[in-house]
Amino acid sequence: MVLVQIPMYNEREVYQLSIGAACRLTWPAERLIVQVLDDSTDAAIKELVREECERWAGSGVDVRYEARTDRAGHKAGNLTEGMRHAYARGCEFVAIFDADFQPSPDFLARTVPLLLRDPGLALVQARWEFVNADECLLTRMQEMSMDYHFKVEQQAGSSLCSFFGYNGSAGVWRRQAIVESGGWDERTTAEDMDLALRAALLGWEFVYVGDVKVKSELPSSLGAYRSQQHRWSCGPALLFKKMLREIVAAERVPAWKKLYIVYNFFVTRRVVSTFFTFFFFSVLLPAKTLFPQVRIPTWQMVCVPTATTLLNSAGTPWRRSAHLVVPWVAFENAMALHRFKAILIGLFEAGRANEWIVTRKSGNGRAAPGAEGPGGTGGAGSIGWSCWSARFSWRPGATTVCTGMVISTCLRCLSPSCTLPLGSSSWASITLHRINTFANL
Repeated sequence: MVLVQIPMYNEREVYQLSIGAACRLTWPAERLIVQVLDDSTDAAIKELVREECERWAGSGVDVRYEARTDRAGHKAGNLTEGMRHAYARGCEFVAIFDADFQPSPDFLARTVPLLLRDPGLALVQARWEFVNADECLLTRMQEMSMDYHFKVEQQAGSSLCSFFGYNGSAGVWRRQAIVESGGWDERTTAEDMDLALRAALLGWEFVYVGDVKVKSELPSSLGAYRSQQHRWSCGPALLFKKMLREIVAAERVPAWKKLYIVYNFFVTRRVVSTFFTFFFFSVLLPAKTLFPQVRIPTWQMVCVPTATTLLNSAGTPWRRSAHLVVPWVAFENAMALHRFKAILIGLFEAGRANEWIVTRKSGNGRAAPGAEGPGGTGGAGSIGWSCWSARFSWRPGATTVCTGMVISTCLRCLSPSCTLPLGSSSWASITLHRINTFANL
């Protein structure tokens, strides 16, 4: 028996796409339950979601609409509440999709058999692909970063030690593993990684299947992207602080796997790499640009960025994105300032450590084939925006300035004769003009 959970919160633009895709999954009808967990605060949206569930239920799909009276625990609390229902407790496997995800009909047929063959397997994680990657320059750069995450980080973790961070969506869990691990915990904003880590410390294994892809949506505004990155950086840092002792003291995990989790998964990838990127590209290079008396050997300024670029672009499809590698590196290095700030907030449990802002969706992607509901209604949202009509909601903030410093420094490295005025506000004006022009491509 498979339970498909779809947690959502005021998802007017995408609710039809996710519910429709889940209801079209190829699986015996008597062994599939689709559970829509609606935390919406807008009564009109709740009614729309309820009606959509009723339409699919009328076509023979077992769809259960569940709404809480409060939003305690955010997504973790919503999933926990959904698991408490009697029909959910009778399901052996639980597939979870966020509201903007559209699994293909054969998703369960390609993932559940892996869990059936290996009783020690707790999680099968699929890869995300993005329907709005061409919407604007921001989404193109996000696609490049996510390609690296899935093709390199997730694949390496799965192959080396059967452990990686659960992505929170497009995965199938063995319900027994969730229960034994203590269920969903709301202590951090990384409830997905929290559950995966606790399950791994009990000896459960994970597998990543990169050939199974699930359509989803990328944030198309800088504000939404910054909020998402804050949660994705702050949550793991806080989780690492809370679970370090448990990781070291775990008895069911070999020492080499503990070392991998602590050193590679947390310290290197989520703390050290972000700090190094922030310090080198947002402190040293800008200092050289602003203050000519600061001397940094040219070979260091060339070799370090080159090595960083090659390593972080390992998963990038070069035929599609090779021309964006340089601005992508500049943008990612500038975003390190925002991520590093979030990491510090998480490590010290500052005021925004548990801030949860739902990533806003626009529905500006292509719907999966046959996305119409059983009554013939089309998908919600304004599908089909021109990829050039969406622009950044850009403000002259720290990210803008840091990106400008990186780009201007690279120009000076490539052409020593290129000098930028440093007096009064002229340098800032040129930098901001370049970045705003770059953002509005």
